[in-house]
Amino acid sequence: MDLNTPAPPSSDTAPLKVAVILGSNREGRFGPVVAAWFLGRAAGRPDIETELIDVAETEPPATGAAEATPRLARADAFVVLTPEYNHSYPAPLKNLIDRHFTEWQAKPVAFVSYGGISGGLRAVEHLRQVFAELHAVTVRDTVSFHNAGALFDDRGVPEDPDQVDGPAKRMLDQLVWWGRALREARARHPYGV
Repeated sequence: MDLNTPAPPSSDTAPLKVAVILGSNREGRFGPVVAAWFLGRAAGRPDIETELIDVAETEPPATGAAEATPRLARADAFVVLTPEYNHSYPAPLKNLIDRHFTEWQAKPVAFVSYGGISGGLRAVEHLRQVFAELHAVTVRDTVSFHNAGALFDDRGVPEDPDQVDGPAKRMLDQLVWWGRALREARARHPYGV
């Protein structure tokens, strides 16, 4: 091999394919603001490639329902953006999760939550249990927006970016570590239960 020719990216260095799941479909939802902010943060990272999956477009009989399966299957990792409804996460998100099984297995899941005083953290704790049952690995650090509507300006930019940029970086660093480790492990030895 010519020493001047760069080696093709290995599975260690190829960007992770990250499915970003927008978990609410309510009319007037705040989720698109959070999703736009998060996708903007992720776009600056060469180690990941994101694809948005909006549950509003995957609920049967929506045209994207069948398409969600291959999109989830080809992902190396997931970021779930969830509000908190009645101390838990939204029913459309539960439907998306429950319609799939092998797509989640041996892959990492990170969380960005938003809501009132709890910032969606109770929804995240419930989701951790669900993803453990599906043989997924949840990363420790999350990003949480408490009283989310007051934290963004009219353009959808956080009023205090320093408060959320650091946690977003830590969470994505953990997601990339787990994503690469699990992608390599799945390539060497396919996961099975």
